[in-house]
Amino acid sequence: MGVVQAFRRVPVVEPRPAVKPPLKWAGGKRWQLPELLPYWNAHRDRRLVEPFCGGLAVATGLVPERALLNDVNPHVINFYQRLKKGLGIQFAMANDSGEYYRARERFNGLLSTGKGMTSEAAGLFYYLNRTGYNGLCRYNSKGGFNVPFGRYRTISYRTAFDEYREAFRGWMFTCMDFDQLELEPSDFVYADPPYDVQFTAYSKGGFTWEDQGRAARWLSRHKGPVILSNQATDRIIDLYGSLKFNLRFLDAPRRINCTGDRTPAKEVLATRNL
Repeated sequence: MGVVQAFRRVPVVEPRPAVKPPLKWAGGKRWQLPELLPYWNAHRDRRLVEPFCGGLAVATGLVPERALLNDVNPHVINFYQRLKKGLGIQFAMANDSGEYYRARERFNGLLSTGKGMTSEAAGLFYYLNRTGYNGLCRYNSKGGFNVPFGRYRTISYRTAFDEYREAFRGWMFTCMDFDQLELEPSDFVYADPPYDVQFTAYSKGGFTWEDQGRAARWLSRHKGPVILSNQATDRIIDLYGSLKFNLRFLDAPRRINCTGDRTPAKEVLATRNL
């Protein structure tokens, strides 16, 4: 009798679709990808963790199979979670100041009544992000979104985001303080905390110099690969250097802050365990 060989069927894993960051984001780090990819390619079997995921430029550029993506801003995380579930925007969007301010008032009304984590709030957040000034995400002391109208000549809007359901497969989105994240020893961590600049109103509580130090010390204790990015101020350089990070300096293509300043800025790329 002939020998019948049994072959194990290997499951076919569909490639993750390439997607662009879904939001406009002041200070996004897509320009850093050529610097980050050589580090990531040597460790791409690991889980990517971003304690400050912001506009998702890094995650959508590195395309990890597994990721823990966190941000202290609950509205950006609500938007990503809704994208993962299949967000569809049901209202008309227009590049018009009157429409913008009515949408901003509606969004803030949802926040004040405990409805900031709804699908409607996610859609409004997208519209405000696309239409507001310079892609800023800023709140007043009471937690109200207060970015002014952007005055763009033209804006393209989307109402469906179907490809993000598959692109975000295997990615977990959380909203908490960074040091509450449960890191695995093998995690590859990329951290882009708020710049060491005057503008700190990205979330209601702000981000102080004490928070800068707390983040740097927390990351210095991680056993796996760590990359930390920030503006290269003297005290940031001293802080990261004192914690034995290896420092490289990069020319950022531009900086956008609350005044619209686009002056090129020096950035530091600090690494450990790489």
